[in-house]
Amino acid sequence: MKGSFQIIIIIIFIVGAVFGVLVFSGAIPIGKNNTPGGLGTVTLWGTVPQRIMAPLLEEFNVVNTSFILQYVPKPINTFDQDLLEALAAGVGPDMFLLPANLAFHYANKISTIPYSSYPLSSFKNNFAGAGEVFLTSGGILAFPLSIDPLMMYYNRSMLDANGVGSPPVFWDDVVSLIPKLTVKDDSNKISKSTIALGHFSNVAHAKDILTTLFMQAGNPIISQKEGSFSSSLSTTSKKYDLSLILKFFTNFADPNQSVYSWNKSFPNSSEAFSAENLAFYFGFASELTSLINRNPNQNFGVAPFPQIKNAGFKSTGANVTGVALLSSSKNFNTAFTAASLLSTGNFASQFALATGVSPVRRDLLKVKPTDSYSPVFYDSALYARSWLDPSSPDTDNIFRNMVEGVLSNKMTVEAALSDASSRLNLLLFR
Repeated sequence: MKGSFQIIIIIIFIVGAVFGVLVFSGAIPIGKNNTPGGLGTVTLWGTVPQRIMAPLLEEFNVVNTSFILQYVPKPINTFDQDLLEALAAGVGPDMFLLPANLAFHYANKISTIPYSSYPLSSFKNNFAGAGEVFLTSGGILAFPLSIDPLMMYYNRSMLDANGVGSPPVFWDDVVSLIPKLTVKDDSNKISKSTIALGHFSNVAHAKDILTTLFMQAGNPIISQKEGSFSSSLSTTSKKYDLSLILKFFTNFADPNQSVYSWNKSFPNSSEAFSAENLAFYFGFASELTSLINRNPNQNFGVAPFPQIKNAGFKSTGANVTGVALLSSSKNFNTAFTAASLLSTGNFASQFALATGVSPVRRDLLKVKPTDSYSPVFYDSALYARSWLDPSSPDTDNIFRNMVEGVLSNKMTVEAALSDASSRLNLLLFR
């Protein structure tokens, strides 16, 4: 009897020891364990469809066995409101896919990663420049994941028919092509346009195009100093005056200018391009599939966004997405581990391929897919830049008013820029 009792005790001891090892290794998570390396389950929110994310995260969870990452897709139109309501109710996710244009908006709800945990030099060595939109004086707002660069799509048939062998590289080249590619009747009515610039309402991504032009002139749009942000639109560089850039943009919609190529009678520029009434369309890399589907018979190509000749550097706009940690996370250390792995592991390259964009990591940008378009996207991603938009709907109105104020002759280009800068500062300070 005594021997049987000792055997039972030994068995219990062995089972307890094995259980302890499993708990310690993470195979059996208990409670809200926050030890480094990650345990338990964390939740990621985003607007990417479930059909795209599901296979990527299934593989991610197979590789990373010490925790489980769950994904909750949200509609893009209600994402902001859904997240704010969930946070107010205390049931928000641990992290979310953060578009750069929401980074300022959520800065006070994000757990900023200090440079002591992720050195600034390491960040710049690992990620392309567009990812720096997530950098603040106090740390990193998100782990960069993908870059969606602004590109120039062009109608090959229109160029071929007019003896143009290759798309323009510089803005000077674009201007020189307007008399050759723009088709007008005797009353100066345009039936086929070279380029859709000048207006705001029917130019897709008008704000992105205009801010890209400003950034090409060396203006960052938003400046940061000692933790505070301010508009740079009223700042004039030694080489380029933003008033000249704004005038350049609006001239394309002025019938009295030699570069006149666009007016309000056209539909949205993306529709005009697909209808083969526009030679050059400025859109993002992620639009490729939709452009193909809209007109499968269209003969078009893609090229880098035009540059300023002799600028000394290249630049194009971009939509950047990162993985941000919410300060309200109940399993922060695991969320930190998961977010880091999403941006630095194989997931980043697979995510870029699945969503039709480019990765942010420099090492991944060197490994270009072999299709016809991705190499151009990846090259552009290396010199793409973004800016910390404080409120996308509000800045849309600011830039629309700036453009329309000049076109209607209600404001000079200088006054329009000054007004836009003042309104932008109000958004940054509120």
